[in-house]
Amino acid sequence: MDVVNRFNMMPFEPKRPYQEIGLVLRNQLIEGLYKVGDRLPPERDIAEQLDVSRTVVREAIIMLELENLVEVKKGSGVYVLNVPTNSASRENIISDDAGPFEMLQARQLLESNIAEFAATQVTPGDILRMRSALELERKELAEGTVDCHGDEQFHLYIAEATQNSVLVDMLKHSWDRREKSPMWKKLHSHISGTAYREEWLEDHAKILSALQRKDPISAKNAMWQHLENVKQRLIELSDIDDPNFDGYLFSSNPVVLLGNASK
Repeated sequence: MDVVNRFNMMPFEPKRPYQEIGLVLRNQLIEGLYKVGDRLPPERDIAEQLDVSRTVVREAIIMLELENLVEVKKGSGVYVLNVPTNSASRENIISDDAGPFEMLQARQLLESNIAEFAATQVTPGDILRMRSALELERKELAEGTVDCHGDEQFHLYIAEATQNSVLVDMLKHSWDRREKSPMWKKLHSHISGTAYREEWLEDHAKILSALQRKDPISAKNAMWQHLENVKQRLIELSDIDDPNFDGYLFSSNPVVLLGNASK
């Protein structure tokens, strides 16, 4: 039975991409495809089988985690913890939250355009506030604190530089939604250390430089790339599959294929 037909048979109608995949995996548990203690296939295999991105699979796994159906053992894989005894319904699906990578995609679209417009409106006072936010980021990193107040302030000051209160409210809403998101918190529970934040600080410096030059295109591109870097880094840092699994990215070695093609 294909994925679409499975969706049509489910009493719970998924609203988000990860819920569709989560419900397919959930149904596989009910059907006995996997038993308690079994390890699920690697994310890449699930993504290929269901023809979706790995970020959607990652979010689906988080959904099952929140339902206490699977356990993630970082560097080993995803293991079945419990098997649901009934079909999916709105009452027993815990997570109705937006997925963390879906949130990042929305932020990427919103904030890159905010940065572009801010570059045309920014004042010397705005630049000073952004610099203070970067200094706070550096201080938080030096102290090893988990606080990210400098990061949040930096993005907020860019929105405020647009002189548009609606854009500021939209940015605040996206950050508030993230902070209250069980999906976001579960993703970060698989991430250790704070060294990755140094890369994001460098990204912020590039964004600030573009804003100082009042270069809208560079500001937009720098913000877009920053949030793309955040997304890719979070995928890497929260990777849960067995590191010995061969072929995360390719079904075969592309270097070998290229070598054979040139002969």
